[in-house]
Amino acid sequence: MAFEPSDPSGSQLGHSGDPPRNQAHEWVSFEDPNERRTWVFDVTWLASRYTCIWGRGCQGIYDAPTPERMEGCCSHGAHFTDGDDFKTTEKSARLLTVANWQFKARADRTGFFTKQKDGTVKTRVADGACIFLNRPGFSGGPGCALHAASLVRGERPMDGKPNVCWQLPLKRDDHEDQYGHVTSTIREWKRRDWGSGGDRFAWWCTESPDAYVGKAPLWQQLADEITGMVGPAVYAMLAGYFGHRTRRVWLPHPAVRAP
Repeated sequence: MAFEPSDPSGSQLGHSGDPPRNQAHEWVSFEDPNERRTWVFDVTWLASRYTCIWGRGCQGIYDAPTPERMEGCCSHGAHFTDGDDFKTTEKSARLLTVANWQFKARADRTGFFTKQKDGTVKTRVADGACIFLNRPGFSGGPGCALHAASLVRGERPMDGKPNVCWQLPLKRDDHEDQYGHVTSTIREWKRRDWGSGGDRFAWWCTESPDAYVGKAPLWQQLADEITGMVGPAVYAMLAGYFGHRTRRVWLPHPAVRAP
């Protein structure tokens, strides 16, 4: 196993807005059976009991806590990764109605996306957050309209949302060497992944012990999402690894590690 550099004292920083100083993580890697690829997984993260606490204490991603807004990580809209990602969301958006999408009338007038100066495409921001985010007080209920409508139809929300939305807080990084071999890392989404703005967040969920209250380890909670990112064969290898290590002690995640 490999570990990130850490503060040997194991001490924590002084206030809740700062991440823990002891950032040691445990990792495991597998060779892909079908591609020239090595998969590297953050064991500490995937073995943790992290769970999304949207609507249950999530403080959002502003420079001050805003749990009453119930925006979670949807404040700035979602960037699409490619054309297929856009088409998936477009198809799902066509199924929404004024009863389950607060901003449908606006989207009908302006479209649900905008093109940025750098050429990337993202969901439009409406009244300070993603246009698909229903706000508290909406008759159809707060939260992502795409997500809620998928559940009503008996479908997986991940099949109708932008990639970044169903993957978060998982992050996949791909790096290809000079010989064409790819190393793909599955880890937690950190402040740095938001760019310079991430450092201004008053709170970020993967750093807060409040979010580590799941009833099962993350690799089980997000089995569908991880499989969607790595494929069924690699997920089976990962699950087998965790299954054979059930009697061993896991390195606790820094957010819940004792000082």
